[in-house]
Amino acid sequence: MMIEITNEAIAKILEKQEKEQFDAIRLGITGGGCAGFEYIFDSCNDSVSDEDVRLDYGKFAVIINKISIPYLVGMTLDYQKEGLNEVFKFINPKETASCGCGVSINFDLEKVNEDKIFAIEV
Repeated sequence: MMIEITNEAIAKILEKQEKEQFDAIRLGITGGGCAGFEYIFDSCNDSVSDEDVRLDYGKFAVIINKISIPYLVGMTLDYQKEGLNEVFKFINPKETASCGCGVSINFDLEKVNEDKIFAIEV
């Protein structure tokens, strides 16, 4: 798979899906924050545009816009409890820096560029 999802993350997605009645999650990146980028993680209905790729994970799908693919290929989505906080965690080997707030991130653009051909072919 393009993106690995841990058993803990799958269990939490399915739990949220039952409560919120969504078909898919949307993952991606967007410009912003003090480090340059932020991850996108939203629940959505299974609406895919020409600019999206749909990955089937059985009981739910993951939708990623094509621009985000080179940044996300090879990452793992995990769900972790950190003290009183519970969070979906993006574990991404292409990530080089993150802001102290934990939301804003930056990437090794050489590693991202290696996967641009893959994104064009999808």
